[in-house]
Amino acid sequence: MSRNILITGASSGLGAGMAREFAARGDNLALCARRIEALESLREELLQAHPGLIISVRTLDVDDHEQVFEVFRALRDDLGRLDRIIVNAGIGKGQPLGTGRFQANRQTAETNFVSALAQIEAAMEIFRAQNHGHLVTVSSVTAIRGMPQNVTTYAATKAGLAALSEGLRVELAKKKSPIRVTTLYPGYIRTAINEKVKNTPFIVDTQTGCRAMVKAIESEKPERYVPGWPWAPVGFLLKRLPVSVLARLF
Repeated sequence: MSRNILITGASSGLGAGMAREFAARGDNLALCARRIEALESLREELLQAHPGLIISVRTLDVDDHEQVFEVFRALRDDLGRLDRIIVNAGIGKGQPLGTGRFQANRQTAETNFVSALAQIEAAMEIFRAQNHGHLVTVSSVTAIRGMPQNVTTYAATKAGLAALSEGLRVELAKKKSPIRVTTLYPGYIRTAINEKVKNTPFIVDTQTGCRAMVKAIESEKPERYVPGWPWAPVGFLLKRLPVSVLARLF
């Protein structure tokens, strides 16, 4: 039986890339993002390549938290159930703290953490009612340690998202719930969010990165670095390096 997968931030970048990978596997899709024209174009592309699928699209601004709940419920109703929800939507704005760019940092904090919380709440509402589902949260390898300058706030939001996910895993394990939670820690994958970032070691193209993300998601393990090489060993080192070394690296 085909699975039904909801992806936020699906109009471009990693969201659209994952949608293409899951469609190729025969999964039905519930896609949402702010740009409905891009979603409709993606739906047409996917249906031409995979005509037997069901693909539902909805406009969603994740910063409109009431709309998050409404859209998730509507997409659940469109497909009958949701087997997996991928909390992918986010932004990469940010400036060094104390340099007069509080608004950019606040927007990043609100979208990447508070709006991610709204998506998790909406997803878990559906999964608890179904007693079934797989929640996937897209964090970042930058969440492993505090990061300097433009990445400080972004990294902190991704660390917060990872902590939310882990807390939820602990709760579900305690209750022996069949609901599963996976946190992804992507390294540098080329998308519009980082096209202007200068220091992007080991960067891979979007298609390679999305294939690695989908493979990691399909494992349903609690946490995965993507791509696994080199980011799993890099993550191991990042957790342990002294601040003086991090300061030289970044």
